Amino acid sequence: MKSKRKFNLKIPNTYLLIFWLLVFIAVLTWIIPGGEYERTVVKGREVVVPASFKFTKSDPQGLFDLFMAPIKGFKEAALIIGFILFVGGSFNILTSTGAIDSLIKRLLTWHHKSNLMRSIFIPLLVFLFSFGGATFGMNEEIIPFVLILVPISLALGYDSIVGVAIPLIGAHIGFASAFLNPFNVGIAQGIAGLPLFSGISYRIVCWLISTFIAILFISFYAKKVLNKPTISPVYELDRERKLGKNLQDLDLNHHLSGRHKLVLIVFALSLVGLVVGVIKFKWFIEEISALFVIMGLLAGIAGGLKSDEIIKSFINGAKDLVGTAIIVALARATLVISREGKIIDTILYGLTPFVGSASPIFAAQKMFIVQSIINFFVHSGSGQAALTMPIMAPLADLVGVSRQTAILAFQLGEYTNIIIPTSAVTMGALTMAKVPWERWARWVLPLMIALFILGFILLIPPFLINYQ
Repeated sequence: MKSKRKFNLKIPNTYLLIFWLLVFIAVLTWIIPGGEYERTVVKGREVVVPASFKFTKSDPQGLFDLFMAPIKGFKEAALIIGFILFVGGSFNILTSTGAIDSLIKRLLTWHHKSNLMRSIFIPLLVFLFSFGGATFGMNEEIIPFVLILVPISLALGYDSIVGVAIPLIGAHIGFASAFLNPFNVGIAQGIAGLPLFSGISYRIVCWLISTFIAILFISFYAKKVLNKPTISPVYELDRERKLGKNLQDLDLNHHLSGRHKLVLIVFALSLVGLVVGVIKFKWFIEEISALFVIMGLLAGIAGGLKSDEIIKSFINGAKDLVGTAIIVALARATLVISREGKIIDTILYGLTPFVGSASPIFAAQKMFIVQSIINFFVHSGSGQAALTMPIMAPLADLVGVSRQTAILAFQLGEYTNIIIPTSAVTMGALTMAKVPWERWARWVLPLMIALFILGFILLIPPFLINYQ
């Protein structure tokens, strides 16, 4: 036990890890020559012009640039950061009403008394988050659920990793294997000149298989940690959490009060509003933030909080997430450094010849690898589609890969969002759950290996069935 504790102490914390990653990318700007593709606007979106790459004068990022990058990252990620702070403040109002603690106690009762509840709790939630990612591109929207599912997970005897894995892995798996997601499938097919959401049947198969593997992985681990809590990578951290104290002594006959029911109805209606707003009215971060602020205020009133208690709860909730905001800014700074150093286009240009192969199957699998690498630097589904698909679509024609398959390879490359430290959403969710990235990475690595193998396998049938 002592040796394990010493080993953990040698691992830098998340802030240092991302800072050293920034340093590494800055060093690359001195090694990789500068280059750029020409851009054009197609249907209101800026895309790369194929075969237009040219080497340009490089712009190596120095020490001053390195320390400016987080500020620029903060500016570029301002919407996400504001979203996190406002949602955190609003959810702290919700928590202050006591309704969430009451809900946790009620869930414990159901979980304790119902074998069906115990067996479907994790699979059902992962499936729902995956469905959200696969249909309306659920991504930043998972952040509020982390604040709810981590304490619920602890209360049920799991750990905080299970609490953050359910929404984070669920939504990312759905996003990467999506069949109706307008932010990756829709944009990529538009650029490639394919009918919108064509090829949906095989994508549904890919989504179901990917989601099933994620459910198995999380459920198997949850069962193990339930039987032996000390195997959790965050066991000591969870023991220190106030939320984890005396949870085994909760009243298993607990019932929700009238006020708590009213607060939870406000919360449930807000979630319904979130889904309807995103799908029907194309809401984004500003609208969703406003929705949760309204939810917080209404929940506070419904819960009987005084006006100064509501304000104090909001401020304290936002204050607790300042560290998360810094992590998001640092993660976005990695994109700032690589873009201002003019190496992103050069990396894409250098990787493109790698795709060529005598077999279309191997070519598609190489596309998957290339998209996974690019995703480390550009982890926005729509941004990566605009950057890579103008090049990958015509390249697919040359190497005998259907454009539909090339888009699937692009999608599956986003599996890596589950683990990469440059993803603002991933790092924000982990920091909000107080799960160090290095421990998360060690824990989720077996799943990533399984997903990579799955990605290679899923790219074989399209060639055999002439996936067009």
